[in-house]
Amino acid sequence: MSRAVGIRCDAGARTGVGHLVRCVALAEELTARGVDVHFLSDLGGVAWAEAQLAQRGLPWHPAPYDEVGLVAAVGRLGLDALVIDSYTLPPAHSKAVRAAGTPVLAIVDGDPRGQDADIYVDQNLDAVLDAGDVRLAGLDFALLRSSVRALRPLAAPVSSSGRTPEVVAFFGGTDAYRAAPQVARLLADTAAPFEATVVAADASLRAELLAVPAGEGQRFEIIDPTDRLPELLAGADLVVSASGTSTWELLCLGRAAALVQVVDNQTRGYERTIARGYAAGLGRLGAFDDDAVTTLRRLLLNPGERTALAVRGWAAVDGRGVERVADALLKGR
Repeated sequence: MSRAVGIRCDAGARTGVGHLVRCVALAEELTARGVDVHFLSDLGGVAWAEAQLAQRGLPWHPAPYDEVGLVAAVGRLGLDALVIDSYTLPPAHSKAVRAAGTPVLAIVDGDPRGQDADIYVDQNLDAVLDAGDVRLAGLDFALLRSSVRALRPLAAPVSSSGRTPEVVAFFGGTDAYRAAPQVARLLADTAAPFEATVVAADASLRAELLAVPAGEGQRFEIIDPTDRLPELLAGADLVVSASGTSTWELLCLGRAAALVQVVDNQTRGYERTIARGYAAGLGRLGAFDDDAVTTLRRLLLNPGERTALAVRGWAAVDGRGVERVADALLKGR
């Protein structure tokens, strides 16, 4: 008999797509093992998010309004387990599903926010869990998409000193806090040469980015959100991004990264990643200072420093987290 797993997560213009991306990674691993996966989600009208499910043939059902509806959906779809990944879902939902006899796996970031689960997963650096029968904590459980894992190099890459640095800057599928133009201005202020590809999440961000003047030896290419992002990252000498779920993708790929703390819930991960030397830090969005420009300039001009970051990051994330989480979820089922 085939097994079925539901995934309850959302995406949206303000929510972002990080929860969806890591759940898609887990769904890829589960479907590869013959499991039927159903998403129960409100995707907020974000076309890119909808496309991620459609391209993979993953069924998508409307998010149940309350716990009664969620329990009913679990029964109607014949789910053997439910994965929950949400900062806003009321804990009554997971409690009701467990009470009805269906195991729950909760993906969390530090605070479980009251969710009731059999398995807790916190994929963050130095994470510690103190609840649940099964606790999967740390970078060994980072949930990375197959498109990223396939591009992981066999050894940490060495940054070349013989070319103008290629930079990729992106801030999720929605860039809800409009980080890209601020980072583009920081790059321009370094007065160092670069070839930068910057992702514009919408038309207004594209207009702002096009208005950022490039200096001598600098070039910006502004692109729309793309499924080719992993390939772009794999070819970059330096990546500038938010200190969120994508950080572990960058480390897995062995990319030298400069991180931005965009929202408060990224503080712990940002500080730990910088302290370990896995990435460089540019500070808090909206509060950049001269140090941010100095850091970027140093990274652009110093391939040895980029290589050192890449080596440490590559060793920290092996890309097999989805396998380990799927093993725990399917064990004995």
